[in-house]
Amino acid sequence: MEPPSGTALTVVMVCLTVATGVLDAVSFLALGHVFTATQTGNLLFLGFGIAGQGGLPVVLTVVSLGSFALGAVLGARMEATLADRQQHWFPAALLAEAGLLAAAAVTGWEAGPAWGPALARRCTVIGLMAVAMGVRNVTAIRVGAPDLTTTVATRAMTALFSGSPLGHDRRLGHGTHAVPRRLASVASMFLGALLGAWLIGLGTRPHLVLLLVAVLVAATALLVPGLTHRQDGPPRTSQ
Repeated sequence: MEPPSGTALTVVMVCLTVATGVLDAVSFLALGHVFTATQTGNLLFLGFGIAGQGGLPVVLTVVSLGSFALGAVLGARMEATLADRQQHWFPAALLAEAGLLAAAAVTGWEAGPAWGPALARRCTVIGLMAVAMGVRNVTAIRVGAPDLTTTVATRAMTALFSGSPLGHDRRLGHGTHAVPRRLASVASMFLGALLGAWLIGLGTRPHLVLLLVAVLVAATALLVPGLTHRQDGPPRTSQ
């Protein structure tokens, strides 16, 4: 079964982008100034931390980067194997991501509102989240949804403005119907971060926020077969 396409795929990827914003809000605000999805930020943080500036956590950043790389490797192997066997790789990848996020929530269950446990537990939670995001990035690249990488907004922002009537660049989409999709990509990342920060600010325990995201991703995975079937339409009958 192929992933959904068109509007259905856009809706799925927007939901996953919202989830990304929430996850990075949790990791940055509750786990100690580290991202688990936006690895570009971690590369910069690592450079700042090694230089001894900003008080940024080198160990946590290295854990996130390494775990993300592991997730990308595992995700690529799993999804490619399932695709080669003509199996449902897209929902399976989303369920794997949801399972990893749920495991991260369980690992941090007793950590309290501010999540200040021992370093080992914090590293485990960060690692599980980053592995999940490594799998997610493979999923997003394989599905190839235009302007919807689910973890990076810079490209979508550039295309949004340069392909707008102000930028007027036809090679970047001016005159096409790409603007709503690009706007949805940028807005969903912002809204996810806003939602995650709001929940943390309310005193919601981080592991509960993680569990909420895991449920969202799992629910999205379970909706995919129905969306794909609807796209395919009813089976044809012979005359």
